Amino acid sequence: MIRQAKPSDLPELLRLETLSFKNDRISRRSFSRWLSHGRCVFLVCAEGEALCGYILVILRRGTRLARMYSLAVDPDYQGRGLAKLLIEQAESEARETGSLYMRLEVEMNNSKAISLYRKLGYRQFGLYQDYYEDHSDALRMEKCIHPFRPGGDNRRIPWISQTTAFTCGPASLMMAMTALEPRYRPSELEEIQIWREATTIFMTSGHGGCHPVGLALAAHHRGFKAEVQVNQRGALFVEGVRDSNKKRVISLVHKAFMAEAREKQVPVHYAEVEQSTLCERFAAGANVLILISSYRMDRRKAPHWVLLSGYDEDCLFVHDPDLEVKKHTAMDCQHIPISKDEFAAMSRFGGSRLRAAVIVESGN
Repeated sequence: MIRQAKPSDLPELLRLETLSFKNDRISRRSFSRWLSHGRCVFLVCAEGEALCGYILVILRRGTRLARMYSLAVDPDYQGRGLAKLLIEQAESEARETGSLYMRLEVEMNNSKAISLYRKLGYRQFGLYQDYYEDHSDALRMEKCIHPFRPGGDNRRIPWISQTTAFTCGPASLMMAMTALEPRYRPSELEEIQIWREATTIFMTSGHGGCHPVGLALAAHHRGFKAEVQVNQRGALFVEGVRDSNKKRVISLVHKAFMAEAREKQVPVHYAEVEQSTLCERFAAGANVLILISSYRMDRRKAPHWVLLSGYDEDCLFVHDPDLEVKKHTAMDCQHIPISKDEFAAMSRFGGSRLRAAVIVESGN
């Protein structure tokens, strides 16, 4: 019988973990946390009071992405198809929550597990070196558990991680420019240079984030066409800043960006930023940076830049440059599917409900 895991299963879960894994075992504390966690699918296969296997799938907040975190079957019950049943049931329940993709990592020498995943429709799309505790490598695999075809073209958009807490805009812009011009070479130095060109200097706390016009000008400086869509006039990001001098500096930076945009003829359109328009521009060959509030992803009320990587009838897909090593893997940050309704809420920042996008095209 496959059913939901419950707290009384903890001793059996620990027994299965010991039988199944020599390294990277889930601890008692972690099992207890997941047993009471709302953002996961946690199923067990039971025979009486004993457990034959379990599967734990994590649902990433604010997205339609599920990640198979762990799967174990008692060695005495292997070869009976229990792993397949657990995976299929977990996919079904994840799909019911609105998830579109299931992703996983598997040790590249675990040929038996890899064969099963491939038979179930998972495909490899990456490799993690030195991933496990014993320094072995892991294959990254993915399956669409709710079939769809993204709109737009089939361009290859690289994923680039930001290397600081405040350079999401530069990392997103480097992704956009690399996809448009293969000769463009992103780097950590380039990331910081773009931030220096585009920063507002101050934010609500910490280092300044990047202004949409500053990012458009940085793209223009590098030979790309760029334009800005924003739904409000005046200095941006000042409402969360209490210090009057910081507000003054942010306003001065804003005025400088606007003056340079007029001089360089970088268009700034003041209108509501519509998803349909951004998708149309993406389909026509442009790459689109979108400002979101990170609150719905990580509960931090901070402006954050992501890059549109595709869309379909239900979702927008984005590359998120914020790796957050302690929370996510690079796999979790690429082509993240977000429902259009969820994205509509996510792409409004602050009490002023700021919406902004930077549209980048080839300069040829």
